[in-house]
Amino acid sequence: MATEMDAVQCPVCLQDFTCTTINGHLDACLLKSGTDSEPPLKKSRISLEAEAPGVNSTVTFSSMAGAPSSSVFSLFQTNNKSNVSGPSERNGPSKQPAVTAVNKGVKRNLLSEAEPGPEGAEDLKSQSSGLNGQTVKASPDVSPRTLLMVNKPLAELLRPNTLEEYFGQNKVVGPQTLLRSLLDSQEIPSLILWGPPGCGKTTLAHILSSTSKKKGTARFVTLSATSASTSDVREVIKQAHNELRLCKRKTIMFIDEIHRFNKSQQDTFLPHVECGTVTLIGATTENPSFQVNAALLSRCRVLVLEKLSVEAMGLILDRAVARLGIRVLEQDPANPKQQDQSDGHEPKILIEQKALDTIAYLCDGDARAGLNSLQLAVQAQVSSARPDQSERGGSEEILVKEDHVKEGLQRSHILYDKAGEEHYNCVSALHKSLRGSDENASLYWLGRMLEGGEDPLYVARRLVRFASEDVGMADPAALPQAVSAFQACHFIGMPECEVILAQCVVYLARAPKSVDIYKAYANVKACLRNHKGPLPSVPLHLRNAPTRLMKQLGYAKGYKYNPAFSDPVEQRYLPEELQGVDFFTWTPS
Repeated sequence: MATEMDAVQCPVCLQDFTCTTINGHLDACLLKSGTDSEPPLKKSRISLEAEAPGVNSTVTFSSMAGAPSSSVFSLFQTNNKSNVSGPSERNGPSKQPAVTAVNKGVKRNLLSEAEPGPEGAEDLKSQSSGLNGQTVKASPDVSPRTLLMVNKPLAELLRPNTLEEYFGQNKVVGPQTLLRSLLDSQEIPSLILWGPPGCGKTTLAHILSSTSKKKGTARFVTLSATSASTSDVREVIKQAHNELRLCKRKTIMFIDEIHRFNKSQQDTFLPHVECGTVTLIGATTENPSFQVNAALLSRCRVLVLEKLSVEAMGLILDRAVARLGIRVLEQDPANPKQQDQSDGHEPKILIEQKALDTIAYLCDGDARAGLNSLQLAVQAQVSSARPDQSERGGSEEILVKEDHVKEGLQRSHILYDKAGEEHYNCVSALHKSLRGSDENASLYWLGRMLEGGEDPLYVARRLVRFASEDVGMADPAALPQAVSAFQACHFIGMPECEVILAQCVVYLARAPKSVDIYKAYANVKACLRNHKGPLPSVPLHLRNAPTRLMKQLGYAKGYKYNPAFSDPVEQRYLPEELQGVDFFTWTPS
């Protein structure tokens, strides 16, 4: 017989075997049990009745709808050691063989079958749902510490379920918007959600899904263009036809990353969106004008979701720390944001308000990045504090500081806020240094922006503008120089393009300056905007006359073709009302 440490228990006959013989015995044991057992009933049920500790448990098979057809494979459907006691509990630890049973008749919840853990895993049992039971809903029944220890991103766990918890997009789904009233009445049109990563596209679709399930007004199907095929889409559309015909229920199809579908794949939606069989909601980070079929685009309404503001990120982070039971320091004691929810055995977690502000500023309007950075910083501090607590034997306070957040972010632009005041201050300093022909200061402000994480293409666009606005006709080669720098930055990116931008900055700083073009065009705009009454018509001799009727009406009559004359031609090119106006010297009234 095998030794106790090397023994592996057979789950069918409960005998011990060595690791080298267990696989062969298991095949024979399963075949023997399958032939010896009587044919199972059409409906069978497994009930495990555990006896007192130290006594072998009894396995009883009775009827239950939807159970597997084989009583042998029923043994593999539970792993709850608290209900079943076997020889392994008496004989010491044993290794269980990896046996996979294919069973399509029973849906099992993995988290509900797992053992309760020390961090409150029992709270997850009633909250787990979705594929294989691995999706944990952040309902009030789940303890805050459980949310921290679950192996899922915080952004996914705390995804809002209602529009009241959806922050930062008031222009699109605010209380007084037309779309909000349509969503509240479940009259959802076909939509294309366009916005940067982390702005709330998938969350908005999740809210629509939750509302539809609660009210039962529509069937919500989610697909991702990164993994779904055209056959998957056709299958959903086929089911939508049946739902509409038999149950009179609409189908809402959410396609994430819809720009990943090519033009022919997108054409699959056209007739079904047109006739209302499905309501299409697509999410994309790319410009729909270029990535979505024009025919499909005309059948959908495009919602532009903006990058989340710092204020919106602050609200999202406040909701997160309140849900996690984390107390925020440096706040008004008379109006705390939330109370500490620790049970006395777990350490109290505190976070500095400055740390939350840092996340809000540095996540660049990406709520997913902000929430996951908060989770990473808190988990790191909780994990590092556990050894000390076990040695001291008591719970202590854990403080998450701004330095911990910065360390978790690991971003190079910690001292540079791309969306805040410092961003515009540095851009202004660069522009004014170039205008003042100070090449040293120009290089410094360029480096300050690039090393802080600024987009090099943004800097290149500013240089193209400067080449025409401040250099102009004093050096006509400045504009091609700036455009070439922009194209080179687009080709190779950072960090190789930094020297290209430095070259362009020095060239523009040393170039002669002229703002004549800038001022003249500003005068033209002022003239047009300040004009009272209808704008002057184009003189007849300047109009084109491609048809006989136009020629009869006097179009192009009296026009002097300049190349046909050797001497300068005197001819009026401005409307009669503007004769004698020189926009290079004209001052608007």
